[in-house]
Amino acid sequence: MATIRADKVMDFLTCVICQELYTDPCTLRCDHTFCRKCVTGYIQTRPDAVQSKTIPCAFCQQDTKVPHPSRPVEEWAGQIKPSIIIQGLIDTQADVVKTGSASCCSVCEKLGETTPGASWCSECQVSLCERCVKIHRASPSSHDHEICDLSREVKVKRRRKVICREHKDEVIKLVCKDCHKAVCQTCCVVYHRKCESVVTIQLMLPNLKYYLRRHAKQLSKKIHRKETIVKKTDEKISGIEKNKIAVENHIKCAVERAIANIKQKGKQLMNEVKDITDKQTKQLKAVVKLEEIEMQMYRQHCEFIDQALVSDCEMDLYDAYQAWESGAVELGDVRDTDTADTRRIDDIWFTPDTDNVQHTLDDLQLGKIDVTYQDQGTCLPSPVLVDTIDGKMAGDEMEPDLRNVTVLVVDGIQTVVVTDMENECVKSLYTRNNLICHSKLPLDNFPRGVTQLKENQVMVTVPGSSQIVTVEVTPDLVLLSIITTSKDYYSLAVLSPSSLAAGTYDCVDILDMAGHVLKSVTTHNNETLFSYPWYICVNNKGNILVSDWDEESVTCVTSEGDVVWRYAPTGDRALTPYGISTTPTGDILVADTNNVVQLTETGDYVTDHKDIGCDPYGLYVDRHDTMYVCEDGQIHEVNFM
Repeated sequence: MATIRADKVMDFLTCVICQELYTDPCTLRCDHTFCRKCVTGYIQTRPDAVQSKTIPCAFCQQDTKVPHPSRPVEEWAGQIKPSIIIQGLIDTQADVVKTGSASCCSVCEKLGETTPGASWCSECQVSLCERCVKIHRASPSSHDHEICDLSREVKVKRRRKVICREHKDEVIKLVCKDCHKAVCQTCCVVYHRKCESVVTIQLMLPNLKYYLRRHAKQLSKKIHRKETIVKKTDEKISGIEKNKIAVENHIKCAVERAIANIKQKGKQLMNEVKDITDKQTKQLKAVVKLEEIEMQMYRQHCEFIDQALVSDCEMDLYDAYQAWESGAVELGDVRDTDTADTRRIDDIWFTPDTDNVQHTLDDLQLGKIDVTYQDQGTCLPSPVLVDTIDGKMAGDEMEPDLRNVTVLVVDGIQTVVVTDMENECVKSLYTRNNLICHSKLPLDNFPRGVTQLKENQVMVTVPGSSQIVTVEVTPDLVLLSIITTSKDYYSLAVLSPSSLAAGTYDCVDILDMAGHVLKSVTTHNNETLFSYPWYICVNNKGNILVSDWDEESVTCVTSEGDVVWRYAPTGDRALTPYGISTTPTGDILVADTNNVVQLTETGDYVTDHKDIGCDPYGLYVDRHDTMYVCEDGQIHEVNFM
């Protein structure tokens, strides 16, 4: 089975032009991939392509426009985007080499000796004799390297070393998180001296693996969702045929009740039904085809991630992670973007109109065919409860009252951090080695707001003591610092690296990192804005979103205190808002009574999500559209599926 699988992978990695493994693969607009040199050679055989300044696909003949056609033809292929996934698969396939026969010791060979190699160092990529192995293991710089015995038939994974393109003698081992770029030591010194966060790839490995595994899990869920869509769409196609028969019979009955001269009208209606039904069927079959294509792409990407995860090469993981981060493989859900004239047909029926049978035959109308179209809303899919985490811990004197929540990923471990008012502490809950773990940090008074400060740090408001505490998440909790403020703050959000937004009675303050008030936001047009702004967050535009249960409103203000918009509905949609968070796309989710309200980033109502199964308080949405909701002593994890 493994051999067959490998053969299929190699077929997938073979260029159809040269029939060899891809060399510098590039992908055209039609998603077909070729060697870059093969694309250049193919263009030169097509004078029509040179004249039209486009690159034809050697497989499907679809044209790809060249960004800069004025440059020489030899440079056109160089303007096409590289295929990161294909190149990663090629590199991964080349990683595993079979080393059954002994080779010369690489160290002795440099000294002019030919000593047979007895072992292999996967870190240094050298074969070693028995004497050099002892020296290698005794050296402080290589004592922990993985050494494999070459005396028997074994498979050794070569650790792929990626060399810097500019500094040919340097291996890429660092990542500049500010520039989102993998670099070598020299690049770091020359080009990234002013960057604040440059770390080793090794340090990022736990988080890279976590996010890739999480992404693979999300892709699996999407595949399952696509399969469900395909199944339901196929069922709907069958239902369309049945509905078509019912409509046709209805038309026939209307025709039979009229005189023979109006049968032509009935025939016209039958043809109209057929045309619309064929159009509806064609639209839905197109959906099925696109969903199947997306499933195939997701499976291919999952396979790439699986291979990257078992690879010992840090760059394999980083390449896979970077490809995911860049959105190169995310095709997104199928959405209609057609105009009103080509909207997707949802249903067809016939409404008879026999009251006017006595009119002139030329003007006789037997009826009309009504067509409804699907509502192309932007609301999130239905929420599905995935997990419930118990917030009660040993030593709690009271039943937990969890009021706010945030989620971090620390060393590849997803960690939920919550504030417990009744037990006057901050709690972290996480899973390590398949065991549920937790940590508790007691405070002087009850905590309320919590917000992420850094990758492994949070800040917590303690209004009863007029404090804001900074806590390190390891994922256990460690108190780092305490600042005393002039007011009792209940809510908190990081506004910028040097400022915070905090809510207290009747106002929202802008603070510096020492807790000093820089600006207070209280009124707009001489009207009071806030009463109890107990929950706030900052959106992707740097504006502050304030949830005020007493004012029954959500208000968006800038860091300067200017009101951008205010959502304060009345009647059936009146709010009792608590926790507030934003999705990766900018939409806003607000906790309401037994409900989560979805708003657009401009404050327009979208929908109510009433199926979350709890009465929410604190609320947080992570980058994967997973929502974490506090309810008394529990945290509910909800996915929008």
